[in-house]
Amino acid sequence: MPDRAPASTAPLFAALAVVITWGLNFPLSKALFTQVGPAGFLGLRYLLMPFCAVALLCWQFGARWPRLDRSEVGPLVRLTLVGQGLHLLLSAYGMQGSTAFSASVLLACGPVFTLLILRLSGVERLSRGQVAGVATAALGALLFTSDKLLTADWQASLGDLTLLAAAALFSYYTVASKPLIQHHGGVTVLGYGSLVCTLPMLAWCAPELRALDWAGQPTWVWTGLLWQVVGGGFLGWLAWGWANERRGVARTAPLIYLMPLIAGLAAWVWGGEQFTAHKLLGAGVILGGVALAQFSPSRALPLSRQPPPEPSC
Repeated sequence: MPDRAPASTAPLFAALAVVITWGLNFPLSKALFTQVGPAGFLGLRYLLMPFCAVALLCWQFGARWPRLDRSEVGPLVRLTLVGQGLHLLLSAYGMQGSTAFSASVLLACGPVFTLLILRLSGVERLSRGQVAGVATAALGALLFTSDKLLTADWQASLGDLTLLAAAALFSYYTVASKPLIQHHGGVTVLGYGSLVCTLPMLAWCAPELRALDWAGQPTWVWTGLLWQVVGGGFLGWLAWGWANERRGVARTAPLIYLMPLIAGLAAWVWGGEQFTAHKLLGAGVILGGVALAQFSPSRALPLSRQPPPEPSC
């Protein structure tokens, strides 16, 4: 029995390490945005992304990468531009106008948007528990942003709304990319998607990259950026997928609700971010609603009533 303990606890420790890393990445991203701007950060990120994507694909498949069907190329490009490109743009610009803690809480609303997308697409009906969870999360979001709305802080309010839009886009990507991931695997979709996004993102960020004082950037900017892309990005997603596979999604997914707590503590310790009582209450209501919506039993439609899959997704 003792020699089996490390094998059983390793996935748990890996998942916790990933959640801690992702939580710490929020205040780190905020600091990087302050230093180089959101577009500068994304441009630097996508100077590194193609090398990581190629390394990941070679590690997984060697020199023989998977081939996509001709009918899958268009959907992959469209979904990648939405799920990676536009999602990252909105997340970066939204966080610039908001705070690290707010970003971690509002981006955690993804499961609520996923449920709503599944409901609107006719894949499943929402159970009473899921409806209650969606309503609770919406009430929490209103409470969470009420101080900015009441003081007419429209820049911060726009930042929060942009973060919610980013969460909705990623939820759409999660749902719509499922056929591709089931066919080719998550590594293929992530790697090819990163390569597809590189040129459009670099073109968008080119003015900020040209204006960037490359020689004047402190060392922590380059190490922080490298950690964001390699550690929190590729290695983080691989470790999270491995933990889900070994422990099961149902046992691993709840750990993600520790991420806003870690982000908030880090933002308070290193960034000096302050939290009012109603903001903490709003964050708790949001996360409680998201958890209720995500883990309540679903009501899938009978197969005879489900819409046929669309080849364009």
